[in-house]
Order: sequence, then C-alpha cells, then structure tokens
Amino acid sequence: MLHADTLIDPSSDDGVHAGAGRSVSSGSGNDITYVNGNSVSKKRRKRFGLRIAFLLFLVALMGGTVGQFLYFAHQIATAKVPKSANADAIVVLTGGHARVNEAVRLLEEGHANRLLISGVHPGTTREQLAAVTASSMSLEKSTVDLDRVALNTAGNATETANWVQKNGFDSLLVVTSAYHLPRAKAELSDVLPQVNLIAYPVFSKDLKLDTWYREPATIRLLMREYVKYILARLRNTVKGMN
Repeated sequence: MLHADTLIDPSSDDGVHAGAGRSVSSGSGNDITYVNGNSVSKKRRKRFGLRIAFLLFLVALMGGTVGQFLYFAHQIATAKVPKSANADAIVVLTGGHARVNEAVRLLEEGHANRLLISGVHPGTTREQLAAVTASSMSLEKSTVDLDRVALNTAGNATETANWVQKNGFDSLLVVTSAYHLPRAKAELSDVLPQVNLIAYPVFSKDLKLDTWYREPATIRLLMREYVKYILARLRNTVKGMN
C-alpha cells in the first residue's frame, strides 16, 4: 500500500513540493517561474507587453488625430479675408447664397475680370442667379460662366481646372465658406499646381466659428469637414503615386 508520506519530499519538513522555488523548463522554450506557489509564463508576459504596446499606440494615434483636428478647427476659426484680393479670375463653389453674393460683389468691384460659378443646378438661369444675389449686373456670358456639371468639391476642382486652362489664367480667387476652404484648396491645388490660388473665406452669420468648441452643431460640422479633407488629401496622394 502507498503511504501518504511517500507523496511528500522527505527533505522538506513542511511537506512543500520539491519543485517549489525552482525554475522548470518544459523543453519547448516556455519557461515557468514559480513564485510563492504561483506560476507566470514568459509567453503570457510577452502577450501582456504586446497588448500594452498596442494600447499605447492607439492612445498616441488618437491623441495625434485630436491634435490635428484642433489645429484644423483653429485655422478655420481664425481665417481672414486677404488684404490683396486681386486675381485674373474668380471661382465660387456653390453651397449657399452668401458665397455667390460675395463672388459677384468681388467681380463688380473689379477684383477680377471673369467669374466661374461652379456647381449650378441645371435648371437655374442667369436671371434667377442675378435675382438671388441682388446683383446690379445681369451676369452676362462675357464676364460670368456657369458650370452645371460639378456635383461635389472634386467635381468643382475638375471643371474649374478645365476653365482656367482654357482661358489661360495664372491666378484665381477661390470663394467658398471658411470651413470648406481647406478641402477646396486641396482639391484645386492638385489639379492646378501652377496656378496661384488665393483663398477668400465667406462667413455665415449663423455659424459661430469663433466659439465653435461651445457649439455642438458647429463641432459636428467641423468634424465632418475634417474627415472629408483628410480623405481628399489621401486620395490625391495615392493618385499622385500612381
């Protein structure tokens, strides 16, 4: 019969297993260290370290993204109308009456000799545009061109590039909402690298950009625009690589 004392190391008075306090190798490289009767494998420690490293990477990535967004929002909130707003031509990207009003005013005041209104609805006439902008001009074909093809900012850039190259313009006043300008310039710079683009921000009375961080609706607008801006930059970068 097997006696109970045969299960106890005779060299140990308190009956602790003979392996306690030693390092035991399984032969597979997975060494186990016993500490007060508990074992911790090196593989577990390695996995834990990798999880921590990945977590730190995510935190750093999120921190960088937040920082870039704050810089983006600050640039928009502090945007100013250029002191010298003169160019060969003006392009306004539709999306609100205030944008077109400002572009027509700049044309009337002689800041440029020609205007392109990009993204006009196919059913909108010159007379309707003139009425909406309360312009003293009749938006004649000799001074105002209408782009009815563009459906988005990338389309605006493509149609504007065709118009600029056709007329041989070297400088361009880009008129659009302040929050839209970074993306508009990114798209236009990609297709018109040799043209001097002068950003002309338009500010909506309903949009409180100076205190954007207190306005949930404005924060959401800026976040959406930031994502679109980043995607536009990435798309243009990939296109340039190809």
